Parts: sequence; C-alpha cells; structure tokens
Amino acid sequence: MNQRVITALVMAPLAVSAVLFLPTELLLPLVAVLLLLAAWEWAALIGIASPLGRVAVLLPPAALMAWLSHQSLQNLFPLVTLLGCLWWLTALIWLLRPRLLARDTLAHRVLKLVILLLLIVPAWTGLALLHADGDFGPRWALYAIALVWAADTGAFYAGTRFGGRKLAPSISPGKTWAGLWGGLAAALLLALVCFALLGLGLSQLPALLLLTALAALASVLGDLFESVIKRQGGAKDSGSLIPGHGGVFDRVDSLVAALPVFAIGKIWLGL
Repeated sequence: MNQRVITALVMAPLAVSAVLFLPTELLLPLVAVLLLLAAWEWAALIGIASPLGRVAVLLPPAALMAWLSHQSLQNLFPLVTLLGCLWWLTALIWLLRPRLLARDTLAHRVLKLVILLLLIVPAWTGLALLHADGDFGPRWALYAIALVWAADTGAFYAGTRFGGRKLAPSISPGKTWAGLWGGLAAALLLALVCFALLGLGLSQLPALLLLTALAALASVLGDLFESVIKRQGGAKDSGSLIPGHGGVFDRVDSLVAALPVFAIGKIWLGL
C-alpha cells in the first residue's frame, strides 16, 4: 500500500469525524489552521522565500478570520462569502489569460496577496454558514466537501479511461473534457444518493442537482487557478506537507472555490 493511500485512509476519517461531530466554534479554528498552511505555501509560490516573509503573509488572513469569528454569522459572513463568489467569476479572466501577473514584481506580489484573502477567507466563512445551519448543518458541510471529492475522483477515472480533447492544455495538460463530464456526473450521482440525508424531499432534488453542478464546476475553476499559480512559480506541487499528496493547497484548491459557491447557492435556492 503506497504512501498516498495510507495518508488518505488516515486523514479522510479524521476530516469526516471533525465535520460531523465537532461544534462549529471548534471546527472553524481547525479549518483556519488548514487554510493558513495553504497560505504559507501560496507565499512560496509567489516568490516569498524567507520564513519571516511567509509569516507576514499569514497575518492578514489570520487576523481577518479571528475578527470575523467574533461577529454574528448572519451579518458579515454571507457578505464575505458572496465576495468570494464574485472573485471566482473574475478568476475566469485569469484562466483566459494565464500569463496575467506572471512577472515577479512587487505590484504583482501585492495583488496576489490580496487574492489570497479572497481565496481562503470566503471559503472559511462559507463552511461556517453551512455547518452552523441547524441540525442538518454538519451534513451539509460534509456534503459540500464530499461533492468535491466525488468530482475529483470522477474526473480522474473518466480522464484516465477516455482521455480525448484537452480542457485547458496551456494551463493543465492532464485535464480533459472527458474528465470534466466524468467529475460532474460523479457529483450529481452523489446528490441522488444523499438528498434525503440532507433533510430534503424529492421536490427539492432538482435544486440540489443544480447547486451540486455549480459547485462542482467551481471546483474545476479552483483547480485550474492553482495550476496557473504553480506554473508561474515554477512548481509541480504547492508543497510537501502531506505525505504522498504534495502540499496543502493542492488538496484544498478545489474546495476554496466550491465552498463559497455552494454556501451562497444554498441560500439563493432556499435549501
């Protein structure tokens, strides 16, 4: 059994248990630490090599999440999460122009540090909104995470099995349109299996399928966006903190895009 599988077998049950059984006020600091580890790797990808400089990168998102943790969920959390959704719409421009901000200048680094806030803080507030939403909240939070896992798995197997036309060859040569459709199908299948566990009736299933599809597509956007940043930084992986899995950002790139989209979509659709 290789290192990648062993790591997954250890980490997946811990993640599921934390989401399902920890109260929101204990889960959010743990998620914040995970996202700050991703921010640590982001700093290296944009050319900040010194440990002191990378610690400085962590201070703004850490301070913002600490401040938000003392605010009401009903006030600022939806607004911050919505800002994250708007950012991912803007990120589409970056994917169309993958050399955008590629030069290693001070101005480009500053902009990428601002983007870091839009990556991790709305994902954190989105997860908070889902997890704290009544008795079924932890299940909704886990479902949002699981649909990304399902989409990633479906994309891998469909892409490997069918191959075909590349999705974004200049950004990530390994991704194909077959993988995109396979990942979307896997996420929708998860919705069909899980809708009753989320406290939904059959009449609400179409809305859940729509929400799942939007979040799954957002997860692809997050994955491609990280590929752009890694290419600009000349890195294959975002780091090596997770044995057999590369860096933390490699594991959460899809989630940081999917979580705010899913959380805002759930509110919008009245689920």
